[in-house]
Formats: sequence, structure tokens, C-alpha cells
Amino acid sequence: MNYDEFAFFNQQLASMMRAGIPLEGALKQLSKGLRNGPLREQVEQLEADLAKGTPLHEALNRRQLPEFYRRMVEIGVRSNDLPGMLTMLADHYHRANAIWTRLKGLMVYPLIVIVVSLGLTLILSVVFGRFLTNFLGIFTPPTFWLASMWIPPLVLALFAILGLAGVFLPAWRQKLRWRLPAFREASLAQLASAIALMLKNGTPLSEALALAESLEGSTPAAKALARWRSLVQAGQGSPAQWSGPSPPFPPLFLWLVQKGGEDTAAGFQNAADLYQSRAAYRVELALYGALPISVLFLGQMIVWQVAPLMRALVQIMNSLGDAGG
Repeated sequence: MNYDEFAFFNQQLASMMRAGIPLEGALKQLSKGLRNGPLREQVEQLEADLAKGTPLHEALNRRQLPEFYRRMVEIGVRSNDLPGMLTMLADHYHRANAIWTRLKGLMVYPLIVIVVSLGLTLILSVVFGRFLTNFLGIFTPPTFWLASMWIPPLVLALFAILGLAGVFLPAWRQKLRWRLPAFREASLAQLASAIALMLKNGTPLSEALALAESLEGSTPAAKALARWRSLVQAGQGSPAQWSGPSPPFPPLFLWLVQKGGEDTAAGFQNAADLYQSRAAYRVELALYGALPISVLFLGQMIVWQVAPLMRALVQIMNSLGDAGG
């Protein structure tokens, strides 16, 4: 689901509800302006369920919408301020879209370079290999020279497979999300923002941590969130009472949360703002560094492939010199 479109949808929905338009009518009107895709399909089905008299809680659970979104809408209904909740959700998903769009660019650019480099090295391997074996009859190149020309495309093919696995396999994405620096800091920002949003709307800290834990599933962050939740349930409800390492959350993250004092929501929001800025900085730095590094890497692969050809030509020239002498 496109987070930017989702954020705009929620912003419009909140404005229409503030203007006195019922939820069902607002959903029906907004769905007509959405482009064909998963979001429009889910909104149309949600509107149809509500029109039949299905309770909002049950109708939401039938839809393939983010779990966090469904839970927050329910909280907004309970607090009798659904438009306000939708506005905050719009801001949350807009911020998430801004950082994840940059991260996708960081993933796609190296993959493009790897795929193009793979194609180029394959062509060089085929052309140079045939040239050495078919056109230089007076010289038979060693087998390991021919074999070494296929090492660059094999290495690039391995990188391409790993990159595609990281993009398309959810299990790999979850693991890499908490290990690669820019992705880890973006995840910290998004998680802190989600917890802050829940706390601002009156959700108890233990419940907010439990929901965040369920959203993280089996990631390393889930263990740390479970530990904090157990501390809250044991009577240590203030983050200032939390101590000890909580990987993958760095000490700075916990320090920022603790600096909020009694306003725990403000502490998590401070952490979200800082780590979103750090993630954006790391992404920009990586994108600027990707081009020269990729050019150097590709140049090294080509030199590796050209070296056997140059050695063969040198030996041929030496052989011709010896024959002429």
C-alpha cells in the first residue's frame, strides 16, 4: 500500500468528518477519487460493510489494512475523536512514506548497478573467452585464465540474488531492517512515532508497548519491547526506571525517552524526530557515496576480465618476436 496515498486519504477523510459528513458517505465519495489498487478496493469494501450495518470494529478487522491503523481507529472511536485520530494517522504515515521512499531508492540504485554490471561482465566473458579460444590459434591460453574471466559475473550474480532476496522476501527484510544502519534508524523512528501516537490518545503505556511488540513479531525489537512491558506491569511504569541494555535500541534512544520525564509520549516523540533525521542523513550519505563506489567496483570487475586477454596478447607478441628472430 502506498503510504503517501494512504496519508492523503486519511487527511481528506478527517476533513470531511469534521464538516459533518457521515463516515459511510465520506468513504463512498473518497473511494471514487482513488486510483484502482489495493487501497481503493479496501475502502470500497469497508464502506459496503458499514452500509449493511456492520459495526466498525468488525468491518475493520475484515479489511487488509495495517494492524496499527485498525487499532488506532478503534482508539479514536472510543475517545469520540475519530477525525483527530485520522489527522494524526495521516501525519504518521506521511512521515513514514518520506523516509521509506528514500530507503527504497537506496535499495533500488545498487540493484540497478549490479544488474547492469552483471550484463556487461557476461558479455565481456563471452566475447573475450571466444576470442582467446577461437581467434588466437597460435596460442592456447591456460584454462584457469578462461575460468577467471567468469568470476566477476558469478560474484555479481550472487550479489543480485542476495539483493533481490532482501527486497522481496519478508523474512529477510525483517532481519535486514534492524541490521543495516539507515534501515535500523528508520525503524526506530517509525516505532517511536507509533508509540507516541498511541500514548497521546490515552493508551496505557503497557498496552502501547504490547501493540508495538505484536507489530514487530519475531524481530529483535520485540524482545526489548516485551522487557519494557514486563517492567511496566511490575510497577516500573516510568522509563526513567528502565535500565540495562535493550538491543537493538541504542542507549541514546532510551535516554531521549527518559528525558521526557512524566510525559512519556513526548519522550518517544523526541526519539522519533531525532532518529528520522539520522535516517534521512544516512540515506543521503549512502546515495552520494553509492555512485563512485559502484564505478570503482565495476572498473575492478572489468580489469579482472581484461587481464587474461592482455596476458595472452603479450605472450603472442613475445612468441611472434621469437619466431621472427
